[in-house]
Amino acid sequence: MPNIGIIGAENSHTVAIARTLNIQKLVRGFRVTHVWGETARSAKDAQERGEIPNIVKDPKDLIGQVDAALVDHRHAKYHLAAVAPLLEAKIPLFVDKPFCYRVSEGKKFLARARKLKVPVCSFSVLPKQAAFAELSKEARKLGKIISVVSTGPCDIKSKYGGVSFYGIHQVDMVVRLLGHDITHVQLNRGKGNHTATLFSASGAISTLNLISEGRPAFHVSVLGEKGRIDKTITYDDNTYLSGIQTFCRMFRTGKTDETDTTMLMPVAVLEALEKSIQQKKRIKVPSIT
Repeated sequence: MPNIGIIGAENSHTVAIARTLNIQKLVRGFRVTHVWGETARSAKDAQERGEIPNIVKDPKDLIGQVDAALVDHRHAKYHLAAVAPLLEAKIPLFVDKPFCYRVSEGKKFLARARKLKVPVCSFSVLPKQAAFAELSKEARKLGKIISVVSTGPCDIKSKYGGVSFYGIHQVDMVVRLLGHDITHVQLNRGKGNHTATLFSASGAISTLNLISEGRPAFHVSVLGEKGRIDKTITYDDNTYLSGIQTFCRMFRTGKTDETDTTMLMPVAVLEALEKSIQQKKRIKVPSIT
């Protein structure tokens, strides 16, 4: 039975993943056996609620103990450094969203993974929900996409990476719908709620509504040359199951549908949005190649 180690215990994803595999046993053949936490308290809490047998004192201690690993720090700037030793040990990796905090470090990491032939994947769970899959299927019937408009929660001042922390969910969905065609971005600040404008080489112009008030549901509208569709992106009964199935499939087969483009373009957009906040102007999205 493949053993999985998790780096990071403050994020609610750790317990959710462990409960899905260890308690509900919804993915046959996989279990979470080890966890490292940012604090002893968070590690112990994750261990107890997720029924994880072992706590490690250092992420490197997972080497030799697990067959695969994932990292899910709240702030993406810690992701790749935490799993770099595991990459060198050729342990398959799932990196929670966002993949990294800066495109430059992500490109180096993926190049190293290719050289070592280590499978790596990363994604938001929102594009894995059945509601988004249905939206994407219908969007393909619209012909050329003219605009995508999304709405969802986001605090651009979050201590866990500002716009990156929750903005990744909208960004990951929208860039997939646009075929990863984003050249420039501009964040337009309001008092507490904001919008972001995304510009595409195709001529499409898209908008993210970044809402910090209340608990707004994720919603996406797609306008194409043949019509439009609007859909609230509801969660599956188990929000994490489809994502867990995806990375467990990679752990088993060594293959993933995720590419450098799907993993790095959302990071590039978020990095540009952060610069737009600081510089108060339109910013070119950094190259992912």
